[in-house]
Amino acid sequence: MSFFLQLVVSGITLGMIYALVALGFVIILKCSQAFNIAQGHIVMIGGYLGYTFLAMFSLPIWASLLLAIAVAVVMGLLIERLALRPLVGQSELAIIMMTVALASVFEGVAVLIWGAQYKAYHEVLPEVSLKLGEISVPPGSLIGLCVSVVTVVIFLLIFRYTKIGLAMRATAEDLKVVQSVGISATTVYAVSWVIACVVGVIGGMLLGAVSGAAVQLSQIGLKAFAVVLLGGIDSIGGAIVAGIIVGVLENVAAGYLDPILPGGGLAQVFPFIVMLIVLIFRPYGLFGLARIERI
Repeated sequence: MSFFLQLVVSGITLGMIYALVALGFVIILKCSQAFNIAQGHIVMIGGYLGYTFLAMFSLPIWASLLLAIAVAVVMGLLIERLALRPLVGQSELAIIMMTVALASVFEGVAVLIWGAQYKAYHEVLPEVSLKLGEISVPPGSLIGLCVSVVTVVIFLLIFRYTKIGLAMRATAEDLKVVQSVGISATTVYAVSWVIACVVGVIGGMLLGAVSGAAVQLSQIGLKAFAVVLLGGIDSIGGAIVAGIIVGVLENVAAGYLDPILPGGGLAQVFPFIVMLIVLIFRPYGLFGLARIERI
């Protein structure tokens, strides 16, 4: 029983990071009705930034987080101004293809700056851990859980109780109405991309602290995409719940199923299997709204 509880606790920690990354998908999708294919590569950049600030510069974790957030803000503003603003009013396909191009650019930047090599920096984290009976949470997972929870709560407060959050929700409903009442759509898009980059970079730092930074870290975008589909593509709360579900299922599958299967690896695809089952019976996800169109 203690082994199962250990897997669940570790899965919740991993799931909160998945939820954090998935928020970047949801926020862009709600504002522009397009999937941000580059979100996984933003996570990869966050992992390498964590290595740069924590391992190379030997900065404390709070300073590394602040610097990484500053880089993410600049990144989001540049993406919106240089790549996405010229596409305002264009089809969703044009925006999706631009995010595909951005993903290639980010991967090239990672190879150019860090050499696309695996970088580990978990040994530089503060020696803090949590132990509840026989269940223990290592430093990387504990820091990841705390930071991801705080980040998600801050994001929810901004989205729910601030004027810019109200503007973002209104833009998600009807862009033309928003523009007719004088709200700047470009400002809303800029804030949306800043938030997507911030949560992606923070998620990358937290994942890098546990498993290291590498170009393959960009594949986390696929799992975040699965989280979004499972929770409902238009539901922020659904992304959080689905992230925890995916994290727990992945850990439990790794603990119980991988050892009995030749070659293992089921843990990597098990969340997608569950996602497919859910979508077959509930195409709009667990918390998504079914949109009815009358002809």
